[in-house]
Amino acid sequence: MSTPAVRPLALVTGASSGIGLELARQFATHGFDLVVAAEDAGLEAAAQDLRGTGAAVEAVRVDLATADGVEELHRRATAGGRPVAAAALNAGIGSGGPFAETPLERELRLVDLNVRGTVHLAKLVVRDMVPRREGRILITSSIASTMAGPFAAVYNASKSFDQSFALGLRAELEDSGITVTSLMPGPTDTDFFERGDLTDTKLGTTGLKDSPADVARQGFEALMAGRERVVAASLTTKLQAYSSRFLPDSAKAALHKVMARPGSAR
Repeated sequence: MSTPAVRPLALVTGASSGIGLELARQFATHGFDLVVAAEDAGLEAAAQDLRGTGAAVEAVRVDLATADGVEELHRRATAGGRPVAAAALNAGIGSGGPFAETPLERELRLVDLNVRGTVHLAKLVVRDMVPRREGRILITSSIASTMAGPFAAVYNASKSFDQSFALGLRAELEDSGITVTSLMPGPTDTDFFERGDLTDTKLGTTGLKDSPADVARQGFEALMAGRERVVAASLTTKLQAYSSRFLPDSAKAALHKVMARPGSAR
């Protein structure tokens, strides 16, 4: 009797809802087992849903804005001795409002999660992958990375960091057998705007939000193809990213200011 093939293992962060949950679903329906992570109580329900695909799913509830949380996730992901074949570093939060008035603690937490947590987990994952000379890493950036973000200055800056980090790491690892792909969503129909206090803005109330399932599908396909980046998901989002390449930084900032100004939804 032949031994059943071992499914590859994928690690997905921010997987309790939205793009992260849909990325996990993409992995699960394409033959991967999963370690999924988030800090909120919805993670277990998400994991149970994913188990319905036939994948083995371990849910690790940790705060990836802390070093202890990142280390615990990595320990749990590697405890069984199976290599992490693919890692989707997707966890992140937003923050909107005038910088002079927004809580410092919220924005420092944003930096800790979107920047420090991403770098910390990438360090651990890359160190595991390099000796094997194989692996795939997806880093969720944003089209916000292409522009300064008045009324979301810290968030946009964090995504600019993630974008530069992903591209730099990709170039560094180009001969290692490891690929790094940047996922650049536009406005997506998730709870991001509610959690980031952006629901009273034009940006938060636009009817042109993309489906998180479509964003995740395009991100997964780009990852598996080894592509450098993908702007996801709709044609409108792709055109916005393309046209921004030709606008001066001051013009992009002015447009973002109009869309993200508190009260602009009215």
